[in-house]
Amino acid sequence: MLNTLRVFALLALLTGILLGLGYLLGGFYGATLALLLSFGMNFFAYWYSDTIVLNMYRAKELKDSKIKRMVRELSKEAGIPEPKLYVINTDVPNAFATGRDPKHSAVAVTRGLLQHLSPNEIRGVLAHELSHIKNRDTLVSTVAATIAGAVTWLAHMLGWALLSGRDRDAGGAIFMMIFAPLAAGLIRMAISRSREFQADETGAKISGKPLDLASALRKIEAIARQRPLQINEATSHLFIINPLGSLQGLFSTHPPTEERIRRLERLAKGK
Repeated sequence: MLNTLRVFALLALLTGILLGLGYLLGGFYGATLALLLSFGMNFFAYWYSDTIVLNMYRAKELKDSKIKRMVRELSKEAGIPEPKLYVINTDVPNAFATGRDPKHSAVAVTRGLLQHLSPNEIRGVLAHELSHIKNRDTLVSTVAATIAGAVTWLAHMLGWALLSGRDRDAGGAIFMMIFAPLAAGLIRMAISRSREFQADETGAKISGKPLDLASALRKIEAIARQRPLQINEATSHLFIINPLGSLQGLFSTHPPTEERIRRLERLAKGK
């Protein structure tokens, strides 16, 4: 409950930054237009983000396989409808979940995940991704990414207004032009990291084997560092491990893998 309240507080702060930029650009009407822009972008993301990201990675649906049956069993354990299962043709192991709600969701795994991980480790990864769907993290992360994108766009607009001499409060405009995108990015990353910890815990409970997920995270992390995926950076937060193989710490969309493993090991000992 506390974690959920923290996420909503961060989303509210992100929206506040968006409105502040709109106000600097056009006063009350600017703030109103910024809010309408956010609603419009989120409406589009709500309905089409899953289709866009699956097409982006040329994911192909798996209709019948051992992994498909594994997803079906875990979905029943999680108490959610069975999502569609997709495979991405790359030999680098990773996975992500997408979709606006549990009834309209999908899990995508890479061919490398199926090759490099054991069946128990794959089961742990799938349980983690189903947890994102169960907790509606896919929607939360989409909203956060969309608002952060709107903030960055408005900050650029503010910069143009400043260069053209149309902004009266030059000091405030310069501050917001620099601060707003940075703050929006950090808030989005904080939301993403928070949801990863929660999905690890929920996924471990669904599978019943926290150490299998810990082992999978360790393997995926090791390969990601050696062979980063060539992806759109805006989607990096979707994956179970940062596919870029870098950006650890404050500016990472994921918490440190070592800390995730430690928490899973503590969870296993507590059972």
